[in-house]
Amino acid sequence: MDHRAQEDVWLTAAECARRIGLTVRALRLYEDRGLITPRRTGKDWRLYGRTEIARLNEVLTLKGFGLSLSRIADLLKGRPVDLAKLLDMQREALADARDRAERALRGIEVARANLAAGATIGIDDLTNLARETAMRDPSRDTLAWRRYEQNRPRTEIAIDPALYADYVGAYELVDGAFYVIVHRDDGLFLRVVGEVEFQLFPEAVDRFFLKEMPAQVTFVRGADGSVASLVHHQHGTDTPGHRADPAAVERAAAVHRERVRSQVAMPGSETILRELIDGEISGRPLYERMAPFLAAIAREQIERGDRFFRNCGPLRRIAFRGVSQMGMDVYDVEFENLRTEWGFSRANNGKINGLYIRPGV
Repeated sequence: MDHRAQEDVWLTAAECARRIGLTVRALRLYEDRGLITPRRTGKDWRLYGRTEIARLNEVLTLKGFGLSLSRIADLLKGRPVDLAKLLDMQREALADARDRAERALRGIEVARANLAAGATIGIDDLTNLARETAMRDPSRDTLAWRRYEQNRPRTEIAIDPALYADYVGAYELVDGAFYVIVHRDDGLFLRVVGEVEFQLFPEAVDRFFLKEMPAQVTFVRGADGSVASLVHHQHGTDTPGHRADPAAVERAAAVHRERVRSQVAMPGSETILRELIDGEISGRPLYERMAPFLAAIAREQIERGDRFFRNCGPLRRIAFRGVSQMGMDVYDVEFENLRTEWGFSRANNGKINGLYIRPGV
């Protein structure tokens, strides 16, 4: 296929609407809302090219997540289409729909088998089937568009350097993580206890972003105008945090350094790991024990976990390997048919704020 020729193709409003499955009236509405700007011919006919159709993909995907047209307009205003981010979002939405369909079909087959055997179907099974058949999960939709908004390209602006002093200090997030904000070399930096330091770049007064990852930090001012708290935006979640005692942050940092130096597991570490393993194997992860952002990720990946552990067999062996530089307890976990490596960490409030599972060697 000649992609260069494809980029030069222009569609009339009627042809564009027919190919996408919209109405011409819908295209006019999107134009009136400033969502698309088709090219005009000398006779004032509207033409839609590659850029306009890519934007329509964005609009329809976000609309499918339940966003209003005005909210979509605000989200897309002043920025070009990012096809890579758009394709990632569409892939996630379609993968989620596929996983939910597979799960619903399995539930239906089990229900049919129970009926054939003369058993009754309980109310829990019926409500689960109704939910899965509806194929809608508003919480996941919200998470998806939040992640999309957080992943969009950011533009650095100049703000008054005198404002940086307002943000400096220690903060404790509701998930138990400690942040330290410092100002040096005409820049603002974020250090997470146990992790590396990142520079923060302003995109608005009181709102900053990281360049190394799709994450942002918003500083929140109190009634007196001083910065009293912050919100960390990442993974489709918004995690608030309030100013903390710097001495408490330093104590947490000292504990982290000592654990990494001594390579000693957290108290009760293996018991927690066994509970995590049971949750993953049973398909009921310990969401209530996790930090909000980690629980959100775990909920999205439950179907992948089901496939990963489907034929793992009984648990055979758990062996502690050590403590990673990020403070995770790392274990070799061997099942009858599968070898894996698990790493997890807990925040100051006891919530699990880090977890990974990968094939072992």
